[in-house]
Amino acid sequence: MFIHALFFYLFASVCVASAFMVIAAKNPVHSVLFLILAFVNASGLFVLMGAEFLAMILIVVYVGAVAVLFLFVVMMLDVDFAELRQGFLQYLPFGALVAFVLLGELLLVVGAWVINPSMPTTITAPIPTTVTNTEALGLVLYTQYIYYFQAAGLVLLVAMIGAIVLTLRHRVGVKRQDIGAQVARNKETAMEVVKVRPGQGL
Repeated sequence: MFIHALFFYLFASVCVASAFMVIAAKNPVHSVLFLILAFVNASGLFVLMGAEFLAMILIVVYVGAVAVLFLFVVMMLDVDFAELRQGFLQYLPFGALVAFVLLGELLLVVGAWVINPSMPTTITAPIPTTVTNTEALGLVLYTQYIYYFQAAGLVLLVAMIGAIVLTLRHRVGVKRQDIGAQVARNKETAMEVVKVRPGQGL
């Protein structure tokens, strides 16, 4: 029991500290590295809770794909973040309002937990003990919440198509691939026979 508590406080303290450094670091590359550290410690907390599937997804998806991709994007774009931070104060009231709303929601959750500790267990589905965590999550996700899962997939598909359409630009002078023209090529359009006289070039 002491070992579990020790690892919990270790992961939680490092996760909170790295999350604070994500927004406090001046270098964006350092912010991404602190974000990766926060994800790794959050996955450690998931392992302590017995949710090894969520820990694996957090490492594989967020650290292995999203955070690394964002790191390379930040390093390649060479964005002038000093110029972007010049209008920081004008968004401060809106940020304070969002922070206040989030703080109120956290206080409501913690207050309900303190008043009625059995409330989280009454609103959740029973966790089966005969199967693994991954199998139990799949049984719930693909049976009881299958329509919500499909709706989330459609939303992500529409967002992906919209991002591709918005960033697609047809620039003048750039050769583009035309699948129809390639399929319709024949001998007459693909080859041109030129008779060259002796001693003369093309």
